[in-house]
Amino acid sequence: MKGIILFFVSILVRLKILTPIRVAKLKYIYKCHRIPNFKHPVDINEKINWMKFYGDTSKWPLLADKYRVRDYVKECGLEDILIPLIGKWDSVEEIEWDKLPNQFVMKCNNGSGDVVICKDKSKLDIENVKKHFNKQIHEKLSVLSGEPHYSQIKPCIIAEELLDVSTQPCNSSSMVDYKLWAFDGEVKFIRCYWNRNNYYANVAVFDENWESHPEWNVWTSHYMKPKELIPCPSCFDKLKEVASRLSKGLPAARIDLYVCKDKIYFGEITMTSSGGYMNSLTQEFLNIMGQYTKLPID
Repeated sequence: MKGIILFFVSILVRLKILTPIRVAKLKYIYKCHRIPNFKHPVDINEKINWMKFYGDTSKWPLLADKYRVRDYVKECGLEDILIPLIGKWDSVEEIEWDKLPNQFVMKCNNGSGDVVICKDKSKLDIENVKKHFNKQIHEKLSVLSGEPHYSQIKPCIIAEELLDVSTQPCNSSSMVDYKLWAFDGEVKFIRCYWNRNNYYANVAVFDENWESHPEWNVWTSHYMKPKELIPCPSCFDKLKEVASRLSKGLPAARIDLYVCKDKIYFGEITMTSSGGYMNSLTQEFLNIMGQYTKLPID
């Protein structure tokens, strides 16, 4: 179904009937159940979309590229937080599977939610993984999501070392994903994901002092209310320092980080969280984040 929708959307885009901003408005209405005002934005979703279409996005293709962003992290003096890179390939055919280690994480540099976590290569269905990435590497994310900067990313596949999940708090079955929201270098909020898989995750929102704010979450069968909260990591101040350095000069950015054995690792930088259509946070909280996002029109 997704392929059929993409096909018709692509035709409408080529005919200039459906422009990227019209796609974004339709997605906003569908996801957020509100009429957006991109020219005079108030909440964080509207401001993300304002930046997409009216702001300076010259850095966005670099920041969104999961391979090239490693150079940006190095330029910020944070090379030590990069997860060791195993390999990078421009096509599935280039991957030498026999040379890969027993454990690794593989993903597209321009993808979203396409990660393959291999814990035992002997049990990996390589043919299915090939099909998966052959499809992902050719997918036009920018068309369906209304995120034009993705069209400027040259697709590739990368593999990184697998972090040790046994070290995670609350016996999380996945790495705890610390998503720090920073506004021109100032960290204000953290949203954590844990016990995460393709179907659901425990989530929680904290402020800059690690005070929990469950009232800012919209609980669903996918974003589930946890029975116990993730404790404040011992390196919390360092997490904020890293996110501050990576977000300096950016009106609003989500910096995703991991912690393994008290060491911080880089995940990604997201300028368009959920494409700018976040619907798992309350409108009150979206408005609060919008207040911290300072645009030239403000």
